[in-house]
Amino acid sequence: MDIAALKLVHVGCAAISLAGFTARGLGMLRGSAWRRRRWVRIAPHVVDTLLLLSAIGLMVATGQYPFVHAWLTAKLLALIGYIVLGSLALNYGPTRTLRLGAWLAALAVFGYIVAVAVTRRVVPF
Repeated sequence: MDIAALKLVHVGCAAISLAGFTARGLGMLRGSAWRRRRWVRIAPHVVDTLLLLSAIGLMVATGQYPFVHAWLTAKLLALIGYIVLGSLALNYGPTRTLRLGAWLAALAVFGYIVAVAVTRRVVPF
């Protein structure tokens, strides 16, 4: 698969992942029962696996790696933060207020990740 195709898969999966996270967060805030459906719990793992695999493919194809290129290191560290915040927001936050805060913070971190990807700068703003 060439770089353009990998990038298209990566960006597409990122968009789908954001849409799903946003929907699940809104469902969490409303206490919606659909969040407990099996496909709603499985689909994000499939999309995020494709997202990760396409990221690895892009790293190998371009020869750019975290801890070598600062912007990729920033994306990787922000991704870890996004995962922790997302877990608090959707699964492990003990209160609705904490879940809401974690969800909003995770969305902000996602925005940072996209900004770093577009600008290839650790401080994109």
